[in-house]
Amino acid sequence: MDKNRFAIFKSLTMLRRLSLDASLVDEKYASVPSSKLDALMEQLGDIVAEGHRALIFSQFTGFLGKAAARLDAEGIPYAYLDGKTRRRAEVIERFKSGSAPVFLISLKAGGFGLNLTEADYVFLLDPWWNPASEAQAVDRTHRIGQTRNVMVYRLVAKDTIEEKVMALKEKKAKLFTAVLDDDAMFSSALSAEDVRGLFDG
Repeated sequence: MDKNRFAIFKSLTMLRRLSLDASLVDEKYASVPSSKLDALMEQLGDIVAEGHRALIFSQFTGFLGKAAARLDAEGIPYAYLDGKTRRRAEVIERFKSGSAPVFLISLKAGGFGLNLTEADYVFLLDPWWNPASEAQAVDRTHRIGQTRNVMVYRLVAKDTIEEKVMALKEKKAKLFTAVLDDDAMFSSALSAEDVRGLFDG
């Protein structure tokens, strides 16, 4: 396993992308709808109509881009932040001022220095290896000044690797807290048996 960690990680990442949207793996599946985005949009319509504000996190910028396209199609204004975003302060202010009720954020870009107490809904589009990183993302809304209850939704695709990641994460929670982000795959916290379990049907 030690010799093949990178190949294993790459395969697991492909399976995780498939759980989100098949076209993230191969564009020929662009016509296959993403049930996860369908579920998200169904929720967001009501949330925005009622004057609420939402943060949407994913580890995959390609999937955030597809979410952005759906928001464009629905006419819902949004702000977008990933590691390549220029004028970060302006993007954040667009959400904070209320001109964009939805904020799409990649995990790594949103991990530090964000205070987004304007949001009262959080959607995690994919399960993360590291519970500490996930908690840190959700915590963007729980800063001093938050006066409302915050609703947090984790979208997990049934009968996919995502369910197995969630089960493994729960089992290994204490070990994962010492590891950052997706580098967990390269940690000794995951045994060969753990990884084999992720691939087993």
